[in-house]
Amino acid sequence: MRQLCSSGLGQVPFVRRFCAIAGALAIAALSACANQTPVAPVAPPAAPPPPPAPHALTGEQPNFFRLDNMPQGQTPVRVGVMLPFSNGSGQTRALAAAMMKAAELALFDAHNPNILLMSADAGSTPAQATAAAQTLLDEGAEVLVGPLFSQSVAAVAPIARDHGVPVIAFSTDRGVAGDGVYLLSFQPENEIRRVVTYAASQGHTKFAALVPATAYGQHIAQALQDTAGQIGAQVVDIEHFSPAGDDLSQRAAAVAAAKPDAVLIADGGTNLRTLAPMLVADGIDPSQVKFLGTGLWNDPSIIHEETLDGAWFAAPAPETDDAFNTKFQSLYGSAPPQLATLAYDAISLVALLAPGTTYQRFTPATLTDPDGFAGVDGIFRFDPNGSSQRGLAILGVAPDGFTVVDPAPVTFQKPAS
Repeated sequence: MRQLCSSGLGQVPFVRRFCAIAGALAIAALSACANQTPVAPVAPPAAPPPPPAPHALTGEQPNFFRLDNMPQGQTPVRVGVMLPFSNGSGQTRALAAAMMKAAELALFDAHNPNILLMSADAGSTPAQATAAAQTLLDEGAEVLVGPLFSQSVAAVAPIARDHGVPVIAFSTDRGVAGDGVYLLSFQPENEIRRVVTYAASQGHTKFAALVPATAYGQHIAQALQDTAGQIGAQVVDIEHFSPAGDDLSQRAAAVAAAKPDAVLIADGGTNLRTLAPMLVADGIDPSQVKFLGTGLWNDPSIIHEETLDGAWFAAPAPETDDAFNTKFQSLYGSAPPQLATLAYDAISLVALLAPGTTYQRFTPATLTDPDGFAGVDGIFRFDPNGSSQRGLAILGVAPDGFTVVDPAPVTFQKPAS
């Protein structure tokens, strides 16, 4: 892994909604090699596939944005960022503003004055996101970062694809990934795969789950079924409860009756603190049956629920983002929301790949490097289908906080046998 350091901030011009920012890369490509065993063909080789279509951006256009002080003949790396700055939700607007600050911080830390960060408002609707993407593409964006919501990602994807420009989006919905769209997000499938696989390695083979009757819950249920099938475990029951929590008692009793040796509770907050005691009251013994959770458990308030003592969930390793949080707080006067690290990592990844050939920097081959990249929250990599994998730790719930039960991996390469 290449270790890169950052330095202090400098004066940077802002022009309209654009900024050119310099700094040192905070993201590194993971390097390793794996032996490949050649396999003799059993049939005549198929005809080679046709060459890829040429990138729609093949040269500078008069309407492409550039700063006045940039040397003539030098093609900047134009990065378009689409976030919902004018969304109808105040909470969403605040998140968008924080993510933009994190993106700017990443470029301050990139020390590359040839990168132009161009922002556009993805608004509240897919149509607004489409207009934002078109504006950025018309001004020469070579890669798009964002949007945040799945409907907007789906709307933006065809326009970006027509221009040969990849989209690094923040949606967790794998249904909008692929064909030029790469999801840099905290996807629940990664959390389920990690915690269920670890639980199975510790002797738990009969899984039950309590999931909300939402799209998120459907993703969790499917991920549990898929993972169990891959590792040879059994799913004895999945109960879908109302998000309002008015049927928790009935659903908890059904899970307890299934006699599992591990129970996944895919919720946090009040519902989690209600369900765990209900399961115990229905006969679940936490000393024998392991409670498992998702990233929604990454909330210090749950340590006060005694029935969760010793439970496990998958999440980024604690303290991995401390340096980022400290710098963000120092610069902007407030703590960053969790998703701010995604914007930082997206721009840092762009900066890492920026030295490549103009208009060929962000190809599928470079973005899906199987060795992956090291970001604020640990290692990650994009799959060819546009989803992403993350190196997550297994955290245990204890009365005084979360403990690392199994460390996060530092490489995607499998140990040599």
